[in-house]
Amino acid sequence: MEIRIPLPDRHQAQWLAGPNERNLREVEAELGVDASLRGEGLVVSGEEREVTLAVRLFTQLLPLADDEDVLDGPRLRSALEALRTDADAPVGALFNEVIVRTSKGKPIRARTLQQQAYVAAILANTLTFGIGPAGTGKTYLAAALAVRYLKEKLVSRIILTRPAVEAGESLGFLPGSFQEKVDPYFRPLYDAMYELLEGDKFAKHLERGMIEVAPLAYMRGRTLSDAFIILDEAQNTTPEQMKMFLTRIGFGSHVVVTGDVSQVDLPRGKRSALQDMESLLGGTTDVAFVRFGHRDVVRHDLVRRIVQAYEVWEGRTPE
Repeated sequence: MEIRIPLPDRHQAQWLAGPNERNLREVEAELGVDASLRGEGLVVSGEEREVTLAVRLFTQLLPLADDEDVLDGPRLRSALEALRTDADAPVGALFNEVIVRTSKGKPIRARTLQQQAYVAAILANTLTFGIGPAGTGKTYLAAALAVRYLKEKLVSRIILTRPAVEAGESLGFLPGSFQEKVDPYFRPLYDAMYELLEGDKFAKHLERGMIEVAPLAYMRGRTLSDAFIILDEAQNTTPEQMKMFLTRIGFGSHVVVTGDVSQVDLPRGKRSALQDMESLLGGTTDVAFVRFGHRDVVRHDLVRRIVQAYEVWEGRTPE
């Protein structure tokens, strides 16, 4: 079976095919069809069922070509996954919602179905756990929502925290000011914030206390109200630390806990609190758990394949 999709607009054709026709190769690998640009159209050939699915995929994504976002592997695979589950799924609308815009005006959106579920969970619950491998957008999306909440005055401050395991949570012996001591441990969060906010605005928010950055140990004894709180690298918290942190939640706050249980850096004999959270709090009202797999990796495609290889090697079923 062969179907031709007219593509008179060269920009649409290039957007759909991707750099070096990478998107076409992705669909060919996933569905076992042949897809190629010919003249002013896209030609898909193969078995009827797979060709029909590929044509539906390309046709529904085509209206998004005028958007400034590129069509990449994660978005393509998620759209295909949705169509496999429901042939009538409106995949073109799945990734339309803009969470926030960066300081340069670039729209930030969920790029996979699981990322979309994660964003929805954060919006609907006071406490959300995002658990999964590196590169799945757990921390970045949480930071994007934190900035959105601050801009819309839904919270009065953002609190970024993580356990400083490498320093044994005791930073006093390190040289420099407090900020200089904690900076290396918070670089991933800083990078996200610098992209989402203009550099001088981020610095001003830090100075005014609208954004606070502190190791997890510094949360003890506090009540964290009217804030958007992100606990990053939570796989490196002990059960005692996690309990301390979760009991800090005050009124008007939203809390996101992120981590990867396959990358625990705790000393031998110490159990990660994140491993037990779902069995402890699963089913609790106002608490959500979202798990990511290799299909949700939105970094370089090699990262996705590396994560997938580790999942197989560690005896886990790839999600």
